[in-house]
Amino acid sequence: MHTVVVGTSGTTAEDVIAVARGNARVELSAEAVAALGRAREIVEALAAKPEPVYGVSTGFGALASRHISPELRAQLQRNIVRSHAAGMGPRVEREVVRALMFLRLKTVASGHTGVRPSVAQTMADVLNAGITPVVHEYGSLGCSGDLAPLSHCALALMGEGDAEGPDGTVRPAGELLAEAGIAPVELREKEGLALLNGTDGMLGMLIMALADLGKLYTAADITAALTLEALLGTEKVLQPELHAIRPHPGQGASAANMAAVLEGSGLTGHFQEESAPRVQDAYSVRCAPQVAGAGRDTMAHAALVASRELAAAVDNPVVLPDGRVESNGNFHGAPVAYVLDFLAIAAADLGSIAERRTDRLLDKNRSHGLPPFLADDAGVDSGLMIAQYTQAALVSEMKRLAVPASADSIPSSAMQEDHVSMGWSAARKLRTAVDNLNRIIAIEMYAATRAIELRHGLTAAPASRAAIAAARAAGVEGPGPDRFLAPDLAAADAFIRSGGLVDAVEAVTGPLA
Repeated sequence: MHTVVVGTSGTTAEDVIAVARGNARVELSAEAVAALGRAREIVEALAAKPEPVYGVSTGFGALASRHISPELRAQLQRNIVRSHAAGMGPRVEREVVRALMFLRLKTVASGHTGVRPSVAQTMADVLNAGITPVVHEYGSLGCSGDLAPLSHCALALMGEGDAEGPDGTVRPAGELLAEAGIAPVELREKEGLALLNGTDGMLGMLIMALADLGKLYTAADITAALTLEALLGTEKVLQPELHAIRPHPGQGASAANMAAVLEGSGLTGHFQEESAPRVQDAYSVRCAPQVAGAGRDTMAHAALVASRELAAAVDNPVVLPDGRVESNGNFHGAPVAYVLDFLAIAAADLGSIAERRTDRLLDKNRSHGLPPFLADDAGVDSGLMIAQYTQAALVSEMKRLAVPASADSIPSSAMQEDHVSMGWSAARKLRTAVDNLNRIIAIEMYAATRAIELRHGLTAAPASRAAIAAARAAGVEGPGPDRFLAPDLAAADAFIRSGGLVDAVEAVTGPLA
């Protein structure tokens, strides 16, 4: 099994995905253990002083003015976890919780939180045992971090609350810890607070969304090329010289992908052979690289933000290298929330342009000779009419999901936390948007491959033929009389989600961007 070693200087997106989705084993480096020990000595020295220090010997948030006596501090740390574990709604996905836990461990291991090495080791042990705390959909405002989600994870470390075991069964966390031979943690000064104050949930979801969107943008370039072929469009708009004079990197990459797919096509460039010659393709075809490319550049910006957050130690207060313990606002989720919303906007636009291309394939007045709705016997058969309805419904939902969460703020904690990021909400809706985008691209692929096969007497590009063959082998059926369509669309969705479309095309073209 792959092992991820957590040090003091952050982690990588690849490691987050390895732990969240691949169940990679987690280990603390010797450097991290030493840094944890040094920071803990500072916290314990401050705890012994009569002067109050926020998070060490005071209450929290709007209650920070109260000095807590030594005999109540362990109770204080337990109480903050119990009271903040106030989430509601459906359970959050296992991969999200594992990402959240791993990223909190990343910050703890930085040596800036004052948590004991034994607590950090317990966090690693719980991940390695396949124990996943039950975290709920609602409870984070994205300021003071993802408080409720992180609290549910900290509660499980204490042996309280519920968690999912390695067999997928939800049981009391204490039972699962005992079976794994893990002793529950007994929190001391600052430790409860340190386990709760982070952007870890929204960051984990950002990293996984970027990984998924990276694959989907490549798939979208392929389906756009398939549609261009099916509509007898021109590939001349993909020439690199045209994209070099507007040098957005994403645009050039998308155009190059489409050109690679269309290499050797016998379907492109038939403008003058029709009764009504075309001068230009419609925007949804001609501007495909510009729209998809802008989304690619948006992802690049989001990845830069994610890389900075992966290198960060997000807590309040923090232990600085010179021994000071200082309050701060680094837990505010605005940097992450903005790019989560930006990605949802870009994904919605990519889905929208894909749907317009699909509609063009089905409209006999704009499809340049294809049968209405790609039906076998139009009138008797409805063809893909309602597949486009489904796609349109998904696009409409995508547009609603593109409304930014980060533009909202609801004050909390008696106006102490009077401006919040709503980053967790931005991340949750982006996950839905990514799922929907996969379905939208699958429907375009389904329509485009059928349309190409209906262009009798013309030969598609080798990469297109490979895509069609792979889709058919995966259970995505081709042209024919009407049949129960939902299973076909489900097969197309699974084919895109598995990476099968990209794999089939890259076997001919070589690696695509």
